[in-house]
Order: sequence, then structure tokens, then C-alpha cells
Amino acid sequence: MKYGVLFIAIMASCNVFAYNPDELFVNGYYHQDEVLTPDDGIIIKAKVNGEFQNYVLAAFPPSFMDWNIKKRKQALNDIIEHKPPQLNGPHNGVVATYGYQRNDSLFALNNSVKGMGFIPRRDTIKELMAHLRTTQNESYNVKLDVIKDLYENVGKWFDLHGQISLELYSESKFLTQTFLNQAYNPISTVVYLDIPSYKFKAITQLLDPHDPTLTGYARDLADYANLIHSYFHGEFSKEFIAVIYWAVEIYDNSPGRLDARGLRIVPPMP
Repeated sequence: MKYGVLFIAIMASCNVFAYNPDELFVNGYYHQDEVLTPDDGIIIKAKVNGEFQNYVLAAFPPSFMDWNIKKRKQALNDIIEHKPPQLNGPHNGVVATYGYQRNDSLFALNNSVKGMGFIPRRDTIKELMAHLRTTQNESYNVKLDVIKDLYENVGKWFDLHGQISLELYSESKFLTQTFLNQAYNPISTVVYLDIPSYKFKAITQLLDPHDPTLTGYARDLADYANLIHSYFHGEFSKEFIAVIYWAVEIYDNSPGRLDARGLRIVPPMP
């Protein structure tokens, strides 16, 4: 049997979801009901594997934060010194997802690299956005200094229970495999290519800035994700879906240590 015929036969025997963008985008926007924005910063409720469950959020430990901030500052200095960007480090999280078997594949899993940053706290996000907007038209070096100052005061501005990103390519006429997986099963694993190396498992919240039902903190998070992206990379002609990776488990994947080969560090193992 030729491979093409075999592929069609296997696909026909599988439980394949119809690739129907209209199912996810209504009136031009996407709305996620499967994840509820955490109210107290500790508990998040999400529908995982078809069932709503409560998850306790995990805060990044000092070792993770020291590595993350050090490498982010180094990246800013490299830009100032006109050095080429490095692909390793905390900005580029490698995201693994599963949940939706698209009709061009035998598998309902995916892997992709996503740019990431810190999540503003509920009580500081409006002030932070106002600060960014007042300096948005300054020179690039001034804006880099603003970002560096945020890293110097990360505890003042940011919630350390996860990372924030954007879904740059999904829209009603084209949906990435990552987006489909996160929409149907809102969990992800994020790992960083670096030494030390960290991994965290997360509930994935998707916030479309075009969704008129977004209010409060969820609305602010969607707006902030697009604002900080434009602040650093320049203005874009459209806004993108914000992706919040709320950490539930954090692992140290650093090689060379017999006592820490991919072991969970938050919450600590019993």
C-alpha cells in the first residue's frame, strides 16, 4: 500500500476533530471558557482533559529568577553593543502542547518556540502600562533603560507565578497547532535551552484583545502583552492573542547533578 493511501486509511480510522475555524472564532474573535483568571494569585481553575479542576500556582524560586534576570540583562547589553541576539536563554521558551488532532497530521501534539516575559501583577499592571505609554516614543536606548529598570525591580512589578507571551500567527482563517492544542486542552510544558536549564508545566490562558467580554485583569493582560511587544519590537498593524502560562510545577533540568535530574523543585518533592 502506498504511503498516501495508508495515511488516508489511518486518518479515517482515527477520531479526528474537524478543522473548523468557525468553531473557535465567533464574530472575529476567540473566547476561552476553559480557564478562569486566578482571583487571589494562588488558585486557578481550568478544564483539563475534559474536566474542570483547581490548580495551585507555583512561584519561580530564587535560582530561576537569578538566572532569568541575569540573562535578560545580558541580552539588553548585547543589543546596546550591537551584538547578535542569542537564541538560548529565558526569552525563548520551548512550548510542548497536545490535545487537538488537526486533519493534516496523525498526532495531537506539537512543539514550538515562543518569546516570553514576566506577568504584571494585578495591582501594578495599569501603572506599568501608563509608564510604558509615556515613554513609548522615546529613543530605543531610553526604552531599553526602562526595560532594564523593570528587571531591577522585578518584585515590584511582576507576578512570579508564570510567563506571558503572544500567539502571533493564529487568526480565524489560520490556526496554529499550538493554539489549537491550548484551546482544546489548556496545558503546556515550557523548557529553556540553557545551562542552568529549567522547565515548568502550566495552565495556558488565551486572551484575545478583540474579545469584547474581557474585563478587569484579563483585559489588562491582553492589552499589556501587545503593548510590551510593540514597545520593544516597534508598532504592529494588529493586536495578537495573549497567552498566559500560569506555572503549576517547576523543574530543574540542569545536567551534571545526580541529585537534580529533571526533578520538581516547586512545589518541593516530599
